[in-house]
Amino acid sequence: MSHSRKYLIAGNWKMNLNSVEGAELAQDVAGLVGQQTEVTVCLCPTFTTLESVSRVVNESNLALGAQNMHFEASGAYTGEISAEMLRHLFASFVILGHSERREYFGETDAIVNKKTLVALEANLKPIVCVGETLEEREAGRISEVIKTQVEGALAGVKPAQAEHLVVAYEPVWAIGTGKTATPEMAEAVHAEIRALLTALFGAEAADKVRILYGGSMKPENADDLLAQPNIDGGLIGGASLKASAFAGIVESALKLSK
Repeated sequence: MSHSRKYLIAGNWKMNLNSVEGAELAQDVAGLVGQQTEVTVCLCPTFTTLESVSRVVNESNLALGAQNMHFEASGAYTGEISAEMLRHLFASFVILGHSERREYFGETDAIVNKKTLVALEANLKPIVCVGETLEEREAGRISEVIKTQVEGALAGVKPAQAEHLVVAYEPVWAIGTGKTATPEMAEAVHAEIRALLTALFGAEAADKVRILYGGSMKPENADDLLAQPNIDGGLIGGASLKASAFAGIVESALKLSK
């Protein structure tokens, strides 16, 4: 049986690749998986690389995403980028509340919430990141942390907007640490997130939200992770910087979509 929601594989390039390198990687990815439409494939380069990658993805079926944005439309916010600026480059997704933004740049659930509401109004699909640290996991606080983050980030989102919403579960302890969640561990949290979404939006709307896994997904473990009922794709870090590895994950999703 094929997966009930359309898979989304998003590549978070983080602070890597200039505009020339980014366009080259996008070309390579487009050549490998840019013609198919069964799986949504999104590339999220740095702000300075968005424009060059936008030109490449516009010639393919790939989607463009940004790694962050500000909640104000314009004005005296030096160093920030608005939703409209992203839309102007034909971005269709934006990553919000990534664990690195929370840890290094002081982003709170309240800030992530403001950004999420603005993104949805601007027809940008927010990829809202949630996840617990190793200390929180070891203290048995996973459910509490996830509940606080999901409810905080999504306050005021209407059930009708839910189908444009993406949630990414990122166990912070499994990002670049060599520790990985087993597919069963990941699925347990994804199912919990689905239950929280059901409480917020009702079952029908919650069922449309794609929940991505973002803790060191690679071609070697993608099949097992993506086969889980509530894992609807991946937010890929390291593996997204190599076209062959990233395409390998997309191929896993394609197989499971049949």
